[in-house]
Amino acid sequence: MTDVVMEAVDVHKRFGRLEVLQGVSLAVTKGETLCIIGASGSGKTTFIRCINHLEKIDGGRITVNGHLIGYREEDGKLREDSEKSIARQRTQIGMVFQRFNLFPHKTAMENVTEAPVHVLGVPTDQAREQALALLRRVGLADKCDTYPGKLSGGQQQRVAIARALAMRPALMLFDEPTSALDPEVTGEVLSVMEELAREGMTMIVVTHEMGFAKVAADRVVMMDGGVIIEEGTPEHFFEAPEHERTKQFLSKIL
Repeated sequence: MTDVVMEAVDVHKRFGRLEVLQGVSLAVTKGETLCIIGASGSGKTTFIRCINHLEKIDGGRITVNGHLIGYREEDGKLREDSEKSIARQRTQIGMVFQRFNLFPHKTAMENVTEAPVHVLGVPTDQAREQALALLRRVGLADKCDTYPGKLSGGQQQRVAIARALAMRPALMLFDEPTSALDPEVTGEVLSVMEELAREGMTMIVVTHEMGFAKVAADRVVMMDGGVIIEEGTPEHFFEAPEHERTKQFLSKIL
């Protein structure tokens, strides 16, 4: 099991009385692209936010590269870790949000170099060199000195992907990365993500883009009511789903 990058075991999460995650268990291996699909309110986004401790879990455990995320174990019990330790753990996990979350007062280059320089201590010249290579990789080498406000939504999201990759994470999380984009620029972002999948980046992608799931996913998971109700290859999912809820969902979305 040494190639397991992320493992969630019996994860529970409540908001007040509402139990949003009701015992989610899932493992993702190195180089795998896993797509999570499901209706709004099924727990997809909450689960992905729990992986890097943006949401605290109420039960179970999550590990990345064998290390507990957000907690340490003492006398057989989990206790919340220090902010410093959690910040260090997050350097292993890249996150791309629905809304791009770029620093509006920093250029594309500055957005990408910020964390390597100030979190990892990478020398500025080296960080700039790496950032230029990453911006070139996402097709934006000519936008280095451009501020987010002058970029299209698709360009901003591609900068956000480059920024996440700059930390050289073991795992990339995508939370519906195209949901805030116009249809005409969605393809730019998906093509970058497909390329990352081909290159063997370990990715968990919450998405409504079934075309992307068909092409790029190694495995697809369907969530409903805070639990995983079905998982399998894209071929299984789109050609022979077994669960009635999966069939209903796909019939509406395809």
